This record gives sequence, C-alpha cells and structure tokens, in this order.
Amino acid sequence: MGAEGRSGGGAMRNLGPATRFNLLRHRRRLERVRKGIDLLTRKRQALVADLFRVAAPAIEARSRVEAAAARAYPALLGAAAINGAAGIDAMGWPTRQVEVELTVTESWGVASGAVRRLTPVRRTLEARGQAPPLTGPAAAAAATEFEHLVELLLDAASTELLLRRLAEALRRTSRQVNTLENRVAPGLSAEIHRVRALLEEREREDHTRLKHLLRLRPGVGGSGPGGLRPLRG
Repeated sequence: MGAEGRSGGGAMRNLGPATRFNLLRHRRRLERVRKGIDLLTRKRQALVADLFRVAAPAIEARSRVEAAAARAYPALLGAAAINGAAGIDAMGWPTRQVEVELTVTESWGVASGAVRRLTPVRRTLEARGQAPPLTGPAAAAAATEFEHLVELLLDAASTELLLRRLAEALRRTSRQVNTLENRVAPGLSAEIHRVRALLEEREREDHTRLKHLLRLRPGVGGSGPGGLRPLRG
C-alpha cells in the first residue's frame, strides 16, 4: 500500500495494474524503445553528415544567385529608365515556357527532387525575335542578366530543396529522440520499478501471512493447543 501511495502521488501515470504480465510487457516495450532510440540516433547522425555535405554547395549557389540578382535588377532599372515600363513590357512579348525535368530522390526516408533544365534559358537577340536597333544595349543587357539569373535559380533549386528537407527531417528526428530519451524511456523505467516494488511487497506480505497461518495451525511443530503433544491411541 505504501508503494502504491508513493507512485500515485507523482506525475507518472500508471500504465496498468501491478501484475507480472504488465511487468514483462513494460520490459519488452522499454527494449523496443531503446532499439528505436539507437536507430533514430544513427539516422540523425546520417542526416547531419548529409546536411554538411549539401550545405557548402547550397551556400555557394546562394552567393551566385545574390551576385546575379545584384547585377540584373540595376540593369533592369537602367533599361526602364531609357525605354519606359511600357517599352520593357513590349520587348518581353511573347512569353515562353522553360521546360524542366524533376526527378524524385530519397535519402534516409527524406524525399527530395532534382531539377534539370531541358530548355536553354539564355538566348541571342535573334532568338528573342528583337531587332537590335529597336531594342537598345540597355534592354539587351538586362535580358541577358535575368536569363542568367533564371539559370542559376533553376540550378540551385535542387540543392536548396534538399537542404530544407534535410533540415526538417533532422529537426523532426531530434525531437523524436529527445522524447524517447527524456520522457518515454524514463517513464517506462519508473513504471517497471513501481510494478516490481509492488510485486515484491505482495510477495513478502503473502510469505508473512503464510507463516502466520502455519503457526496457528494445530499439530504444526509437534505441539497442540496449550503446548501439549497430542496423544495417540
């Protein structure tokens, strides 16, 4: 009763009555939890290694994109200052589609995608269908810079997507490991200790009760009531 009162007053929720079956079940669950912690820990280590492997190319790709954007937008402002916004819109007609191929990849259960350009992005003035005298060097330079920027964005999309997916998977795996290590495993260990203590206490009580009954039973120990040995006929 004392063990039950101590366990009931804590924050730990009892996972069932104190029986030998529940004790074995809790031990099996704790073993599975420890195996899960080991597996998730190895997965987290692999994700960290992949994340460091992808981080450097992703940082380089971001730097190239930022540098290209720093050149493209001032060029666009310069072309708009010369030709006007309406003139820039007219030069951008007709629009075109850029075809890409997306291949699904997977690493430690983390799905990602690889983007490959199927259509060339950068074009010449003739391929754009624009007359050089009517376009002007500022608009042509702005178009070239933005086509280069689009190429860099498509090339960086695969690495950027993989980096974000790996970071999300690493955060989710770390949260799972922390939950198993700091909540589930200690809770099961405490429950195993509680059930074992109650079973041992019941066993001691049963043993004490049995000894008491044996002392009260007539003829046990060679003496009857009043301490006299029973007579035989």
